[in-house]
Amino acid sequence: MRIVRFASPQGMSFGVLDGDGQVAQIEGHPFGQISFTGARFAQADIRLLSPILPSKVVCVGKNYADHIEEMKGLTGDAPKEPLIFLKPSTSVIGPGDAIRIPPGSTNVHHEVELAVVIGARGARNVSPEQALGSVFGYTIGNDVSERDMQKSDGQWTRAKGFDSFCPLGPWIETDLGGIGLDPSDLEITCDVDGERRQSGRTSQLLFGIPVLISYISQIMTLLPGDVVLTGTPAGVGLIRPGQTVSCSVQGLGTLTNPVSGADAVSTVGGAR
Repeated sequence: MRIVRFASPQGMSFGVLDGDGQVAQIEGHPFGQISFTGARFAQADIRLLSPILPSKVVCVGKNYADHIEEMKGLTGDAPKEPLIFLKPSTSVIGPGDAIRIPPGSTNVHHEVELAVVIGARGARNVSPEQALGSVFGYTIGNDVSERDMQKSDGQWTRAKGFDSFCPLGPWIETDLGGIGLDPSDLEITCDVDGERRQSGRTSQLLFGIPVLISYISQIMTLLPGDVVLTGTPAGVGLIRPGQTVSCSVQGLGTLTNPVSGADAVSTVGGAR
Protein backbone atom coordinates (compact mmCIF):
# COMPACT_ATOMS: atom_id res chain seq x y z
CA MET A 1 0.00 0.00 0.00
CA ARG A 2 1.33 3.43 -0.93
CA ILE A 3 0.54 6.09 1.67
CA VAL A 4 0.76 9.73 0.65
CA ARG A 5 0.23 13.03 2.43
CA PHE A 6 -1.21 15.68 0.17
CA ALA A 7 -2.67 19.15 -0.08
CA SER A 8 -6.02 19.67 -1.78
CA PRO A 9 -8.52 22.55 -1.81
CA GLN A 10 -9.99 20.93 1.34
CA GLY A 11 -6.66 21.04 3.23
CA MET A 12 -3.96 18.52 4.11
CA SER A 13 -4.81 14.82 4.34
CA PHE A 14 -3.37 11.34 4.15
CA GLY A 15 -4.43 9.04 1.34
CA VAL A 16 -3.75 5.79 -0.45
CA LEU A 17 -2.38 5.91 -3.98
CA ASP A 18 -4.35 3.47 -6.11
CA GLY A 19 -3.06 1.53 -9.09
CA ASP A 20 -5.06 3.82 -11.36
CA GLY A 21 -3.19 6.88 -10.12
CA GLN A 22 -6.06 8.19 -8.02
CA VAL A 23 -5.59 9.10 -4.35
CA ALA A 24 -8.26 7.83 -1.95
CA GLN A 25 -8.46 10.08 1.11
CA ILE A 26 -8.37 8.43 4.55
CA GLU A 27 -9.59 9.56 7.95
CA GLY A 28 -6.91 10.91 10.29
CA HIS A 29 -3.47 9.33 10.31
CA PRO A 30 -2.53 6.04 8.60
CA PHE A 31 -1.10 4.12 11.57
CA GLY A 32 -4.27 2.44 12.81
CA GLN A 33 -7.14 0.79 10.99
CA ILE A 34 -7.47 2.72 7.74
CA SER A 35 -10.88 4.22 7.10
CA PHE A 36 -11.64 5.90 3.78
CA THR A 37 -13.65 9.13 3.56
CA GLY A 38 -14.98 8.30 0.09
CA ALA A 39 -13.22 11.29 -1.48
CA ARG A 40 -10.88 10.56 -4.39
CA PHE A 41 -8.51 12.90 -6.18
CA ALA A 42 -6.59 12.78 -9.42
CA GLN A 43 -2.88 13.37 -8.84
CA ALA A 44 -3.07 16.39 -11.13
CA ASP A 45 -5.51 18.03 -8.69
CA ILE A 46 -3.40 17.68 -5.54
CA ARG A 47 0.13 18.44 -4.35
CA LEU A 48 2.13 15.67 -2.74
CA LEU A 49 3.78 16.68 0.55
CA SER A 50 6.42 14.85 2.57
CA PRO A 51 4.61 11.57 3.31
CA ILE A 52 5.15 11.98 7.07
CA LEU A 53 6.10 14.74 9.51
CA PRO A 54 8.41 12.97 11.96
CA SER A 55 9.19 14.15 15.46
CA LYS A 56 12.80 13.43 14.56
CA VAL A 57 14.90 12.05 11.74
CA VAL A 58 17.66 9.74 12.96
CA CYS A 59 20.44 9.47 10.40
CA VAL A 60 23.21 6.92 10.07
CA GLY A 61 26.61 8.05 8.87
CA LYS A 62 29.37 6.01 7.25
CA ASN A 63 27.21 2.96 6.55
CA TYR A 64 28.51 2.09 3.05
CA ALA A 65 32.17 1.08 2.65
CA ASP A 66 32.57 2.90 -0.68
CA HIS A 67 31.20 6.15 0.79
CA ILE A 68 33.55 5.84 3.79
CA GLU A 69 36.45 5.56 1.37
CA GLU A 70 35.47 8.62 -0.67
CA MET A 71 34.95 10.70 2.51
CA LYS A 72 37.94 9.38 4.45
CA GLY A 73 39.67 12.73 4.62
CA LEU A 74 36.61 14.31 6.22
CA THR A 75 34.97 11.63 8.35
CA GLY A 76 37.65 9.00 9.05
CA ASP A 77 37.49 5.22 9.19
CA ALA A 78 34.54 2.82 9.38
CA PRO A 79 32.74 2.89 12.73
CA LYS A 80 32.67 -0.14 15.04
CA GLU A 81 28.98 0.50 15.79
CA PRO A 82 26.36 2.64 14.05
CA LEU A 83 27.22 6.33 13.88
CA ILE A 84 24.00 8.28 14.39
CA PHE A 85 23.01 11.93 14.30
CA LEU A 86 19.74 13.88 14.12
CA LYS A 87 18.07 16.12 11.61
CA PRO A 88 15.36 18.46 12.95
CA SER A 89 11.78 18.08 11.79
CA THR A 90 12.07 21.55 10.22
CA SER A 91 14.56 20.17 7.69
CA VAL A 92 11.87 17.97 6.13
CA ILE A 93 10.42 18.90 2.75
CA GLY A 94 8.40 16.93 0.20
CA PRO A 95 8.64 16.05 -3.48
CA GLY A 96 8.96 19.08 -5.72
CA ASP A 97 9.97 21.37 -2.85
CA ALA A 98 13.22 23.28 -3.28
CA ILE A 99 16.45 22.36 -1.53
CA ARG A 100 17.68 25.80 -0.47
CA ILE A 101 21.40 26.50 -0.42
CA PRO A 102 22.43 28.52 2.68
CA PRO A 103 23.75 32.06 2.11
CA GLY A 104 27.38 32.04 1.03
CA SER A 105 27.60 28.24 0.84
CA THR A 106 29.32 26.65 -2.15
CA ASN A 107 29.76 23.06 -0.94
CA VAL A 108 26.36 21.39 -0.49
CA HIS A 109 26.07 17.71 -1.43
CA HIS A 110 23.24 15.26 -2.16
CA GLU A 111 23.02 11.88 -0.35
CA VAL A 112 20.31 9.43 -1.47
CA GLU A 113 19.16 7.03 1.27
CA LEU A 114 16.54 4.41 2.02
CA ALA A 115 14.28 5.87 4.72
CA VAL A 116 12.53 3.66 7.27
CA VAL A 117 9.27 4.96 8.80
CA ILE A 118 8.40 3.75 12.30
CA GLY A 119 4.88 2.48 12.94
CA ALA A 120 2.23 2.74 15.63
CA ARG A 121 3.98 0.73 18.34
CA GLY A 122 7.16 2.80 18.14
CA ALA A 123 10.47 1.25 19.15
CA ARG A 124 12.11 1.28 22.57
CA ASN A 125 14.64 -1.30 23.69
CA VAL A 126 13.81 -3.70 20.86
CA SER A 127 16.11 -6.49 19.75
CA PRO A 128 17.24 -6.86 16.13
CA GLU A 129 14.84 -9.81 15.88
CA GLN A 130 11.94 -7.61 17.02
CA ALA A 131 12.93 -4.50 15.10
CA LEU A 132 11.10 -5.04 11.80
CA GLY A 133 7.83 -5.32 13.75
CA SER A 134 8.28 -1.61 14.49
CA VAL A 135 8.42 -0.63 10.80
CA PHE A 136 5.41 1.00 9.16
CA GLY A 137 6.99 1.27 5.73
CA TYR A 138 9.73 2.72 3.56
CA THR A 139 10.29 5.90 1.61
CA ILE A 140 13.17 7.81 0.00
CA GLY A 141 15.34 10.37 1.77
CA ASN A 142 18.04 12.82 0.74
CA ASP A 143 20.50 13.66 3.53
CA VAL A 144 21.57 17.04 2.12
CA SER A 145 24.87 18.10 3.70
CA GLU A 146 27.02 21.25 3.84
CA ARG A 147 30.57 19.86 3.71
CA ASP A 148 32.53 22.96 4.77
CA MET A 149 30.47 23.26 7.94
CA GLN A 150 30.66 19.51 8.53
CA LYS A 151 34.46 19.78 8.47
CA SER A 152 34.83 22.97 10.48
CA ASP A 153 32.29 22.20 13.22
CA GLY A 154 33.51 18.72 14.11
CA GLN A 155 29.91 17.64 14.67
CA TRP A 156 27.21 17.61 12.09
CA THR A 157 24.12 19.40 13.42
CA ARG A 158 24.55 22.63 11.48
CA ALA A 159 25.84 20.96 8.32
CA LYS A 160 22.89 18.56 8.17
CA GLY A 161 20.13 20.59 9.83
CA PHE A 162 19.25 23.51 7.58
CA ASP A 163 15.64 23.99 6.57
CA SER A 164 15.01 21.92 3.39
CA PHE A 165 17.98 19.57 4.02
CA CYS A 166 15.81 16.45 4.39
CA PRO A 167 13.61 15.79 1.34
CA LEU A 168 11.33 12.77 1.91
CA GLY A 169 8.89 11.05 -0.42
CA PRO A 170 7.12 10.62 -2.69
CA TRP A 171 5.13 8.08 -0.63
CA ILE A 172 5.47 5.37 2.02
CA GLU A 173 5.34 1.80 0.74
CA THR A 174 3.98 -0.35 3.58
CA ASP A 175 4.45 -3.75 1.96
CA LEU A 176 7.57 -4.15 -0.14
CA GLY A 177 7.26 -7.92 0.27
CA GLY A 178 3.87 -7.77 -1.35
CA ILE A 179 5.46 -6.47 -4.55
CA GLY A 180 8.25 -9.03 -4.41
CA LEU A 181 10.98 -6.84 -2.93
CA ASP A 182 13.20 -7.13 0.14
CA PRO A 183 14.29 -3.88 1.86
CA SER A 184 17.66 -5.49 2.61
CA ASP A 185 18.49 -5.62 -1.12
CA LEU A 186 17.14 -2.65 -3.07
CA GLU A 187 18.82 -0.63 -5.80
CA ILE A 188 19.42 2.99 -4.76
CA THR A 189 20.47 5.78 -7.14
CA CYS A 190 20.78 9.55 -7.43
CA ASP A 191 20.80 11.63 -10.62
CA VAL A 192 21.51 15.36 -10.92
CA ASP A 193 20.14 16.96 -14.08
CA GLY A 194 19.87 13.48 -15.55
CA GLU A 195 23.49 12.51 -14.78
CA ARG A 196 23.90 9.39 -12.66
CA ARG A 197 25.90 10.28 -9.55
CA GLN A 198 25.20 7.51 -7.03
CA SER A 199 24.41 3.83 -7.44
CA GLY A 200 24.36 1.12 -4.80
CA ARG A 201 22.24 -1.50 -3.09
CA THR A 202 20.96 -1.69 0.46
CA SER A 203 22.61 -5.12 0.68
CA GLN A 204 25.86 -3.14 0.97
CA LEU A 205 24.87 -1.51 4.27
CA LEU A 206 27.49 -2.18 6.95
CA PHE A 207 24.72 -2.20 9.59
CA GLY A 208 21.37 -3.51 8.34
CA ILE A 209 17.93 -2.16 9.15
CA PRO A 210 17.15 -4.48 12.13
CA VAL A 211 20.49 -3.65 13.77
CA LEU A 212 20.00 0.08 13.21
CA ILE A 213 16.50 0.19 14.69
CA SER A 214 17.55 -1.91 17.67
CA TYR A 215 20.65 0.20 18.31
CA ILE A 216 18.78 3.51 18.09
CA SER A 217 15.95 2.21 20.29
CA GLN A 218 18.42 1.54 23.12
CA ILE A 219 19.31 5.25 23.08
CA MET A 220 16.05 7.05 22.30
CA THR A 221 12.45 6.03 21.83
CA LEU A 222 11.43 6.01 18.19
CA LEU A 223 7.90 7.39 18.00
CA PRO A 224 5.27 6.59 15.37
CA GLY A 225 6.19 8.45 12.20
CA ASP A 226 9.84 8.90 13.09
CA VAL A 227 12.25 8.31 10.22
CA VAL A 228 15.56 6.46 10.13
CA LEU A 229 17.87 7.33 7.23
CA THR A 230 20.06 4.30 6.68
CA GLY A 231 23.13 5.75 4.96
CA THR A 232 24.30 6.68 1.47
CA PRO A 233 26.47 4.93 -1.14
CA ALA A 234 29.45 6.53 -2.86
CA GLY A 235 29.09 9.26 -5.46
CA VAL A 236 27.90 12.15 -3.31
CA GLY A 237 28.54 15.46 -4.99
CA LEU A 238 27.95 19.15 -5.33
CA ILE A 239 24.55 20.65 -6.07
CA ARG A 240 23.88 24.24 -7.13
CA PRO A 241 20.84 26.50 -7.60
CA GLY A 242 19.10 25.73 -10.87
CA GLN A 243 19.84 22.00 -10.78
CA THR A 244 17.39 19.16 -10.14
CA VAL A 245 18.13 16.19 -7.86
CA SER A 246 16.32 12.89 -8.42
CA CYS A 247 16.71 10.16 -5.79
CA SER A 248 15.35 6.70 -6.57
CA VAL A 249 14.96 3.49 -4.59
CA GLN A 250 13.73 0.28 -6.21
CA GLY A 251 10.00 -0.15 -5.56
CA LEU A 252 9.63 3.32 -4.06
CA GLY A 253 9.68 5.52 -7.14
CA THR A 254 11.64 8.74 -7.47
CA LEU A 255 11.93 11.76 -5.19
CA THR A 256 12.70 14.87 -7.24
CA ASN A 257 13.63 18.28 -5.85
CA PRO A 258 14.88 21.44 -7.54
CA VAL A 259 17.76 23.37 -5.99
CA SER A 260 17.44 27.08 -5.27
CA GLY A 261 19.12 29.87 -3.35
CA ALA A 262 18.41 30.58 0.29
CA ASP A 263 15.03 31.73 1.58
CA ALA A 264 15.64 35.30 2.77
CA VAL A 265 12.22 35.85 4.35
CA SER A 266 12.23 36.48 8.10
CA THR A 267 9.44 35.43 10.50
CA VAL A 268 9.21 39.10 11.56
CA GLY A 269 8.38 40.11 7.99
CA GLY A 270 10.46 41.07 5.00
CA ALA A 271 13.97 39.99 4.16
CA ARG A 272 16.39 39.36 7.01
